[in-house]
Amino acid sequence: MTYLILNRKLESFLMLILIAAFVLAASPVLAEDGEKSWQPQPPMPDDFDWVQMTSGEWLKGEIIAMYEEEFEFDSKEFDMQTLDWEDIQQIRSAQTMQVAFLDDTIAIGKLLVDGDTVRVMGEQDWEYERAQILSITAGEPKEWNYWSAKVSAGFNIRSGNTDQTEFNTKADFMRRTPKNRINFDYLGTFSETNGETIADSQRASAGWNHFISRRFYITPVYGEYYRDPFQNIASRWTLGTGLGYQIIDTSKINWSVDGGIAYQLTNFDDVLSEESDSESSPALVLGTKYDNELTGWLDYFFAYKFYIVNEESGTYTHHLETGFEFDLIGDLDFDVTWVWDRIKDPRRKTDGTLPDSDDFRMMFGLGFSF
Repeated sequence: MTYLILNRKLESFLMLILIAAFVLAASPVLAEDGEKSWQPQPPMPDDFDWVQMTSGEWLKGEIIAMYEEEFEFDSKEFDMQTLDWEDIQQIRSAQTMQVAFLDDTIAIGKLLVDGDTVRVMGEQDWEYERAQILSITAGEPKEWNYWSAKVSAGFNIRSGNTDQTEFNTKADFMRRTPKNRINFDYLGTFSETNGETIADSQRASAGWNHFISRRFYITPVYGEYYRDPFQNIASRWTLGTGLGYQIIDTSKINWSVDGGIAYQLTNFDDVLSEESDSESSPALVLGTKYDNELTGWLDYFFAYKFYIVNEESGTYTHHLETGFEFDLIGDLDFDVTWVWDRIKDPRRKTDGTLPDSDDFRMMFGLGFSF
């Protein structure tokens, strides 16, 4: 009897030890669960994109893009935010994303980033290390999502003692994917006073940049058309190829430089009888483009390109555009643009006059961008 009593006491004692051990083992886990910060419902959200900062805070809204270590996010509560990529701990996207990696892979699907692990879930699942991401773009790969554009125009009409019409237009179209960028640009001015044309200039250009790294790109083909009878240029065609380097490419500042070689054919509007009315020349081309969002309502831009050609084609020509864009309402802007065109050695006309080497224009207009 005594043995049975002792045995039952020993069993009870052992049971108490097991219960205590279980409680002690479970308590840190329970405490950890109680201290864990709030998270959106797994596995992936349906309505909004979610971003967690390294501080543990969560933001709800819409992912715009990530490039050059800057992450653009339209927060539901805090509006548009530009966040440092290194300050982001987690991403859970509701919308379809395009994620470009350093090995030229472009993954399409919902994006899950957790620490150093990246997963893109679509028709195919991709998993990479975070350091391999080149860029992130919101939206499915539809053609419309690749395009951005801006068109501006200004005009002045005067009648009475002086009948005058002035008109200028500027258009910039760009198609951009993670590896390619195609630009179409146009600039035209026209002015007439009492039925006489006093200005008529048109310039159209197009170029294709293919990025071979985050910074370097090649330009397989570039072309430009230019005419200005007052500079004695009936038409000038340029076709070339080259290389470029993206110095800065962020949500606020974009700065690139490029250079290459080209072939240029110039048809003159009016020449002396003993001279040819057309000339061709190889050309060395150098240029730069700079855009800076100075404030939320003011942008500055600068674009410069020059050509070194033979003397018969002008020896040296350049085109410069610079100015400011003032945001008005929505996608509507007010633009101020200053233009400088130069031909070092212009061709003399049949009446013996020599056009000025430099033409300057100041243009004002309303612009619409999308």
